[in-house]
Amino acid sequence: VQLVESGGGLVQAGGSLRLSCAASGRTSSSYAMGWFRQAPGKEREFVAAISWGGGTTRYADSVQGRFTISRDNAKNTGYLQMNSLKPEDTAVYYCAARRYPSTSAVLTDFPFWGQGTQVTVSS
Repeated sequence: VQLVESGGGLVQAGGSLRLSCAASGRTSSSYAMGWFRQAPGKEREFVAAISWGGGTTRYADSVQGRFTISRDNAKNTGYLQMNSLKPEDTAVYYCAARRYPSTSAVLTDFPFWGQGTQVTVSS
């Protein structure tokens, strides 16, 4: 599975962005998707994940209630809607996929990664 993120950019605190993750390749099999982020000087961390069918989602405590993960399997695309953005949300955001239908918050459970998209939130 190949993944390509888009939708990053510069936004003021309190603003919103919507990230997209387009999947290609062997997308006929069920795969869960996740979003992770990495800020400068920090380790990559879990943000959100969604099951193959979309019925199960999970979020990091830091984004719960502000971010929403979703997917459109007909378009092989996942999304991360980010509202009420804070300067501490500034990071490179990565889309990831795993060949299991169930979600995971563990980075090493995801063998497929996109190249990342920069999100910068100004104060």
